[in-house]
Amino acid sequence: MSLQVELEHYRNVLIVRLRGELDHHTADVVRFKMEEAILRGNSDHIILSLKELLFMDSSGLGVILGRYKQLKARGGKMVVCDVNQSVYRLFELSGLFKILPIHDNERLALTSLEVVS
Repeated sequence: MSLQVELEHYRNVLIVRLRGELDHHTADVVRFKMEEAILRGNSDHIILSLKELLFMDSSGLGVILGRYKQLKARGGKMVVCDVNQSVYRLFELSGLFKILPIHDNERLALTSLEVVS
């Protein structure tokens, strides 16, 4: 299975929706698309919506951690939402939830970033 990356800008937030499998085959695509959006400078924060992400390996964790560091260096925040059970377990084991807040859905994630209309 492949990976689909959907990017949506909402005010100063980039919402990244991932569908499929984030692994060593697809990690570079996600890295490139997210870096490009961050470097364009119109997004201060990122919401990672993982509702339809079926699988992720350590390459995916590396992409997420790298973009987190990149965003944090610019004064931004990254939050995660809609995480399914298998991906949740990987986040838990890796310790990512210690640095990335998790929310049940995009609306709550936006609220946490204080950008809801």
